Formats: sequence, structure tokens, C-alpha cells
Amino acid sequence: MAMKAVRLPGQLPRRPRGAHKGDFGTVLVIAGSDAMLGAAVLCATAALRGGAGLVQVALPRALQPLLPLAVPCATTVPRSLPPLRRAAAAADAVVVGPGLGATAATLALVRAALAAARAPVVLDADALNVLAPLRRRVRGPAAGVVLTPHPGEAARLLGTDARTVQADRPKALQRLCERSGAVVVLKGAQTLVGDGHRCYTNRTGNPGMATGGAGDVLAGLLAALLAQGMQPFAAACLAVHVHGKAGDLVARRLSEPGLIAADLPSAIAEVLR
Repeated sequence: MAMKAVRLPGQLPRRPRGAHKGDFGTVLVIAGSDAMLGAAVLCATAALRGGAGLVQVALPRALQPLLPLAVPCATTVPRSLPPLRRAAAAADAVVVGPGLGATAATLALVRAALAAARAPVVLDADALNVLAPLRRRVRGPAAGVVLTPHPGEAARLLGTDARTVQADRPKALQRLCERSGAVVVLKGAQTLVGDGHRCYTNRTGNPGMATGGAGDVLAGLLAALLAQGMQPFAAACLAVHVHGKAGDLVARRLSEPGLIAADLPSAIAEVLR
């Protein structure tokens, strides 16, 4: 059965004048590695620019001193399992995957986050690759799980190839939703968001966003919206809309070819004003 089309993304509620940072949630970012610390930087920065009150980044101890140099507004926690489980249980949203590498250690992190979290979990990048092929529903918190695959990751989850995914993107989205039991963001031109019953087609964005790190930014933004209390499907719809609109803003100011992922978080802040 085809999913019902949703035409408009959700909206963040207005902030009360007397609010404090605790009112806007804590995002735990489990991302980055020796070769890809930038993924954690982009994801954490986007979570902050997306409105999260607090952002924590779980990193190996050797990398922890480096993060404040790039993201001074975020804090760090050790990536060893006991502190990570505590941080995941206390967070208002968790994002796992950017820049981790498709390793057994990453699979252990994904499982730990899904088991410990009480709030929604976003699985992106290598968090998806270590679950592929997806043979059963993703077991996570009752608050929900969101998967954010690009066509290649979607193909690996479904045990097929990217050409087949791209040939019928709505069908691939439906299969991913049914197989995972999660909200799914199938990235690409006109990103699709589905929950098995509803489907949103995003109309913002441009080819300049086909650049390394843009997905890390989207994952952080999505986690920020979840931490502020949005439901997973609505948060995913608004995240892809705002992310694309930010890319359009940057492309107008600079150019599509010259757009880089690091341009997007500040533009997200402008789009959200």
C-alpha cells in the first residue's frame, strides 16, 4: 500500500521568553575517528545551530582535547561503553554513525546506544553500514529510531544495488520502513521521508550539496529537532527542508560548485530565525 503524501514539513514551537538551555534538550553525538574527526565537528556544530541546548560528543580519549578547538560550545564524554551508556540514557536525542568507520567497534557502539537510549536515536552513515543487510526490525527506544541512508547505504540495507534504489525511490523507501520499523530519510535529489504510512518529498536543496560532510550536518540538525521535542517523522521532514533551504541560501551567496558542508550550519541558523 502506498504511503499517504504529506505536503508541508512540521514547525518548531516558539521559544518562551523565560527559557533556559535545559528546555531545548541535550544531543549526544557518537561520531568521528582518527581519520574523520571532521564528521563529529560538523554533526555537533549542526546540532548546536539547530537549536539544541547542550551537545555532548563521545570520542576516544586521544581526540577529546581536539574537539573544543573546533566546537567550543560542545562538551565531550569518553567513548568507552559505561560512560557512553550513561550519556545515552540521559540525552534527549542521540545520533550515531558519522565518521565512525564500518567496524566491529562501531557495531558495539550502535547496539549500546540503541539499548541505553530513552529518547529518539538517529542512525547515519557507518551506523547503517554495520547493520546491513537489514534482516529484522531495528530494536531501539520506544521514542523512535530514524535511519538516514543515501542510495548506496539504502542498497546495502536492502541487499540490492544503488541503481535499483534510484530506479524506484518510493518503493525503496517503503521497503526500508517496513523492514526497519523506523522513520527513514532516503537522501538524494528530492529527499524522501517515510514512516510506513506517510511520505514527504522535499523540494529544497541543490546539486552543490553533493559534497562530503553534508549528511553529517543533516544528522546533527535532525537530532537537535528531536531533542527539542519534535516527533521523529515531523522532525525528519523539517530537518531535510531546512537543510536544503540552507544549501540554497549558501549557493545564492557563493555558488553551487563552491558550497562546502562547513557553510551549512550558519545558514541553518538563518533559516530557523
